[in-house]
Amino acid sequence: MKLHDKVAIVTGASAGMGKDIAYLFSKEGAIVYAVARRIERLEDLANSTKNFKGKIIPYGADLMDKEEAEKAIDFAYNDSGKLDILVNNAGIMDDFSPVGDVDDNMLERVFSLNVYAPFYTSRKAIKIFLKEGGGNIINVSSIGGLYGARAGAAYTASKHALIGLTKNTGYMYAKKNIRCNAICPGGVETEIATGDFMKNVNQEGLNIIMANAGGNPRSGTGMEIATIALFLASEDSSFINGQCITADSGWTAY
Repeated sequence: MKLHDKVAIVTGASAGMGKDIAYLFSKEGAIVYAVARRIERLEDLANSTKNFKGKIIPYGADLMDKEEAEKAIDFAYNDSGKLDILVNNAGIMDDFSPVGDVDDNMLERVFSLNVYAPFYTSRKAIKIFLKEGGGNIINVSSIGGLYGARAGAAYTASKHALIGLTKNTGYMYAKKNIRCNAICPGGVETEIATGDFMKNVNQEGLNIIMANAGGNPRSGTGMEIATIALFLASEDSSFINGQCITADSGWTAY
């Protein structure tokens, strides 16, 4: 098992990529603190992994709230006595609006979950990693963080920010035995497209974005992203730091 005796936190673990990452990590022997608002889904996930060597511990939190995001890190560390891995997966999509159409509410919510939450959790985790002598952060960004036309202005800016945070963190703490990498998925089958802002999309913005969507060879699955997270969380990737791994079936290679 690649993560035997490791303690991990996975945010946004109630569905999609986060759920699959938490599931796979526990299967590989980790104690996983699965964090999300929908505690009942986390409990179902924990029940589905009862026969694994690792285990899932549900923790309900609204990661848009700074105090709740930080308390999730404290709870996992105090409960287990250690922390090895932090996966910042929780995220929210915008409504495809270009910058001129973005309202303050959407901008604040997208940045609260996509940027501020991983900033706060990483800041907390880094202090623990420095005390413990090492650690590993995996941020789930997007090809929207590498390119300019995969979503609206708010989401695109937020995912670019997360990549900047990833690279800075990886380099700044490289000599402290702390790694930080990002996964940048392309089209993946998750519930992000059912978010609040996707219920009333900016049609003009969507049409511009979708004009080039035909180049996507196929959609991915959450488990395909989870296997990349497992690689980054394990010693198999010990020399990889500050990097952004694109997983999009070759969409951005065109």
